[in-house]
This record gives sequence, C-alpha cells and structure tokens, in this order.
Amino acid sequence: MSHAASSPVQDLARSHGVATEYWDWRGKHVRVSDETIRTVLDAMGVESGSQEQVEQALAASKDDAWRRVLPRVVVLREGWTPWVAVHVPHGSAITGVIHLESGEERKLAQADHVVDPREIDGVQTGEATLELPGDLPLGYHTLVVTFGEQEASTSVIVTPERLELPAALQTARAWGLTTQLYSVRSDRSWGLGDAADLAELGTWAARQGADFVLVNPVHAAEPVPTMEPSPYLPTSRRFVNPMYIRVEEVPEVGYLSAAEHQMIEWHGDDARRLNALADLDRDGTWEAKQAALRMVFRQERTHRRRRDFEEFCEREGQGLVDYATWCALVIDRGLPWETWPEELRDPRGEAVAQERERLAEEVEFHCWLQWVVQSQLADAQRELKAAGMSLGVVHDLAVGVHPGGADAWALGDVLALGVSVGAPPDDYNQRGQDWSQPPWRPDRLAETGYAPYRDMLRTMIRLSGGLRVDHILGLFRLWWVPKGRPATEGTYVRYDHEALVGILALEAHRAGALVIGEDLGTVEDWVRDYLSDRGLLGTSILWFERKNDIEPKPPEAYRELCLASVTTHDLPPTAGYLDGEHIRVRNQLGLLTRPLEEEVAEDEAQRDAVLAELRRRNLLADDASVEDEVAALYRYLTWTPAKLIGVAVPDLVGDVRTINQPGTDEEYPNWRLPLAGPDGETVSLEGIMTSRRAKRLIRTVTQRLPED
Repeated sequence: MSHAASSPVQDLARSHGVATEYWDWRGKHVRVSDETIRTVLDAMGVESGSQEQVEQALAASKDDAWRRVLPRVVVLREGWTPWVAVHVPHGSAITGVIHLESGEERKLAQADHVVDPREIDGVQTGEATLELPGDLPLGYHTLVVTFGEQEASTSVIVTPERLELPAALQTARAWGLTTQLYSVRSDRSWGLGDAADLAELGTWAARQGADFVLVNPVHAAEPVPTMEPSPYLPTSRRFVNPMYIRVEEVPEVGYLSAAEHQMIEWHGDDARRLNALADLDRDGTWEAKQAALRMVFRQERTHRRRRDFEEFCEREGQGLVDYATWCALVIDRGLPWETWPEELRDPRGEAVAQERERLAEEVEFHCWLQWVVQSQLADAQRELKAAGMSLGVVHDLAVGVHPGGADAWALGDVLALGVSVGAPPDDYNQRGQDWSQPPWRPDRLAETGYAPYRDMLRTMIRLSGGLRVDHILGLFRLWWVPKGRPATEGTYVRYDHEALVGILALEAHRAGALVIGEDLGTVEDWVRDYLSDRGLLGTSILWFERKNDIEPKPPEAYRELCLASVTTHDLPPTAGYLDGEHIRVRNQLGLLTRPLEEEVAEDEAQRDAVLAELRRRNLLADDASVEDEVAALYRYLTWTPAKLIGVAVPDLVGDVRTINQPGTDEEYPNWRLPLAGPDGETVSLEGIMTSRRAKRLIRTVTQRLPED
C-alpha cells in the first residue's frame, strides 16, 4: 500500500505497528483518523496528545533498541543463525553465554560486524554482535551477556520450522464432530453438557469412525452470577470452567457418608430439572454444582490424591494462585473488581497477599476445582484415544478475555487499556464487531518472553490432541477499537507473528498436537500461505468458499491443509441456513446495512448456485428434502482434499436455530440454546446416539473418506 503525504503522528503510529490506512472488505481504501491513532497509541503507553509529545515519542522510538542492552526477546526457527545486537558503553568488552533448558551452557562467538557508536541519553554507546549457533535445540533458553561488572539477559526461544501433522493424518484424512459442549446434555447432566458427556459423545462417535470432537472454548467464567454465556468472552483463557465437572465422577464422592450422598443427589435433582427449560441456565447449574462440590472438597483425600493435587498446584505455579485468589476475592467482594479498594487491584501487592491468607480455604477450593476439571477433561481425551480416535478432543482457544475477569486483573500489565478487540465490517457483520476484550500489548508481551501466552497454550494443548485458534489472524494483527466508539472507527495493530506462531508450533510439537487456525474474515493475501508453510491448518466453510460473488468453489479447488465444514457457530445450522434463517434474524435485529430485498436476493442466488452445483454433480435430486440437501452438502465436502471434515452436531439432528448472532448481546439468546430438532424440541445426548438422521448423515461422510 502506498502512503499518502505522512504526518508526524502517522509516522509515530507506523513505528509502533499501528495502521494508518487499510483496504476494507469491499476493496475500498480507508484512512484511519488521527483521533483513533492517538487513542491506540495512548493504550500502548505512547503519549501523542500534542505535537511536542509526538516529536519526543518519534525520537525515542528511533533509539529504543539502543537503550536496551539486549532485545526484549529473541525468537528464531530451528537451524537459523541470527545475529543479536548488544548495546553497552562504547569500548566495553562483552561475553555471551546461552543457558539451555537442559541446564547446558553454550558460549557465543562475537560476529565481525562494525557499527558506529551513538550517543544515547548522554552515554557513548556501542553495538556488539553475537551470533547464535544453528544447532540450538527447540525450547526456551536464556542468553546472558556480561560487560564489566554488569550483566543483562533475555529469552531465546527456538521454534520448529514446521509443525508436522500427526502420523495418522500424514497419509489419510479424517472426519469428526464439532459441537458446543454445554448444549449437548445427557439424562445425567446437571443442566449443561460436561466432561463426562464429552467422553460419552466422543466414544460413540469413535465407533462411527470419527477421529476427533472439536468443542467450544471451555475457558473459565465468573464464579458468581451472572455467568457470561459466551465461551468466547472468558474470565481466563489459561484456566477451565469448573461448570464442566461431572460431580459423581470425582473420586472423593465414593467416601461420602450416606447423608452426604443424599445431599449430592438432591443437588443433582435440582440441576437436572433445568434440562426442561427452553434456554440453558448456567447460573442454576453452577449453584447446584458448587454446593455439591464444596461438600466433596471437604472430604478427606487419600495420600496419592493429595500428592497429585500438590503436584498440579506446583506445576501451575503463581498463575493458578492468582486465578484462585481472584475467584476468592470475587466471592467475598463481588464484581466488578475495578470497584475494589485500590490496593486490591494489584495482584503482587501486600494487601492482596493478606487477603489471600485470610481467604486461604476459598483459594484452595478454586485451585482444587481446576485440578478436578482439568483431570476430567484429560480423562475424556484418554478415553477418546482409547476408543480409536487418532486425535481425540480438539479444544478451542478464544481471541481474548473479559475486561473484568481474572486475566485482566492478574495480567493487567501486559494488556492494553482504553481499547478493545474487534473486527472491521465484512460481508456477514456489516457494522463491524467489538468483542469487548482488552488486547495484548505487543511490547509488554515480548518483555515477558511471551510467558503468559505460552502458559495459556500449555493448559489447553495438554488436555487435547489438537487446538483450534479462533481468529488466528490476531497473531498477525488485531483490530483495536477505542472504547466508546463504533467498531468502524478502529484500526489494525501489528504483532510479531513469527514469535506468536512459532511458540504455538513449539507447544503443539511438544504435545504431539495439531493446530487449526480459524482464518476467516478479512485476510491479507500472504497470511494463509505463511500458516500453511508453518504446518498449521486453515478453516474452510462451504458457504464462504466461492470463486466469485455467487458461484461456489469446486471441491477440487479447496485447500488440503484445512478443516472443512458446511457451517460454523456464527451461522445457523445447515437446515436453517438453507431456509434463510441468518437473513431473517439479522433483519429482525437491525443488523443489515443494505435493503432486505438486496440481501435476500444475493443470499438466495448464492444458495441456489450451490444447490445447482450439487445437482450438476448428481449429488441431489430435483425433489430433494432439506435433509437430503444437508447430506448432499456434506457429501460435496468429501470430494475436497481437506485433511479434516467437521460435522456439526446440530446438523446431526436437524436443528435450525442460530447458536450465536455476532453483533448482538441480550437482543438474541446467544450461547443459551440447548440442542434441538427441526421442531424445536430439545434433543438429548442419548437422542443423538439413537437418531436415524444422525447415522444417515454420518454414513454420507464415511462412505467417501475411506476411498481417498
């Protein structure tokens, strides 16, 4: 993109990775307002309110690297031999050593590279250059430089050149289910689907030939009402929602007294009555589960269980303590935490330490909940693998966290304030989106050696055979929206994608997991190629795969390295989409920016073109039913080279209702709808497993895949 005449504030923005212009979804060139740029810079800690501040910040940015002895972090790929610049008082002798994860030390050679010294803040500063060897092992290492009596250090992270597919996928393709776990309830569920339901659904699917179950994010939510219904707006992305615990399968339940067992049964009966409600009741479920789990928590644990719990707490470290402390404080003082006394807003402060001591039992309870829920989800993964799945559970990683949540409290120093993450307008969300999530600050994230990001990835990957990264484009750039402004008045902020994608590949490599990037939306041309080169799968949704505005892309032209599916959670299930449900809902909610007639005409033309292509390929008869059309669409996907095919659980039972309508909050029951059939009647997990409709759709997929 060619830049027009540039102003100092625009130069400052670009020096910090802030876009001053972009191309929108219709190909129109848009210049970002100075007001938006200044707000975004302020959120990054860069003062730009006056001309003098802009000039000072510009001057400072030019010498930023020279003010640091070492870079904030060094991220490289295996086999690379980069040079690392070292800035010390001119004439200082330096020595460099890398401390490897293994404990080994490696001395570094100084490269023959001469750079003229500069005067930085009154000190004549020189630049020396260290060359990193090409045989550094994968992992997280530390570079230490000594000069005179001083030393400085930085993280060196070595990542895989490419994340290789799991062995089973290198020569074959696979299909699996995609589902919102909370909505798939069995007769034994306490109002919401849980870890045991996941194991039950997955082992049944394995018998049908499935190799994975992709579930919605299971990240932690608020420990008190009202629990945020969106799995994509969690309180923490590192920890898990204990709502997914199956109480009866906690081992200590077996040691309860008869009276305590009866109490557990009563709580369970109360919760199971929620299964009859039209909408899901997270607060009712959690009220019953929490009461039961507090009883189980007080039960004496065996030595081996105590040891396991202690090892879990030790492994999770300060991050777990911070999360549990926040939960305990929320229960004690309520939300939002921004209204707590100033001294309790600093997780490292003395006042918080004192409160942690006062609330020690409550803090331990929330640590215990994490141990239990993560253990049950890990058990589900083991069961799915034992049942024959090559991948098992694929977990989903949300883009960000709730601004009033645990991560925002504990990790506030690496998050940007005064802005939120969103997306610019596109075909399906023409007013843009504001997801109300504080973004990572790129500079602060690098200063931590990406530790918060790494720790978050490890939890989810540890529980799964794969990870879907929602809006993976956010590892390259994110749309920052100034608070109080519409989503259309945001701009892009760049991230170090080499570091973020590399660390993701490293953690997945160590766990033997695959990574699926949700790469829908406004995508720069090179991004999908980059992700593919690094071994990450993309996402292809049939309705979005078109060779022009109307005509569908032929199956042969799909990517191989992707998860292909007919629909997604931001669209109605396939039967509903075929009936235009997405247009009706968006029109009723006032989300369309064009006349209804235009939207309907374009949508019908696109759907008719797909159905015509199905008929041309003899996949669909002229008198086909909606159920036939759904089956034919999935059959069409089996003709693609896609490594993975996702079958949406709502499509197994003919559900028609949109799970989530982007751009809405309370106007639509987002994330609150239980699984239902075409008549709107709730369908249980047992109902899925005995459904003829489900088995027919599964046969449609499995009859084709073995031939490949």
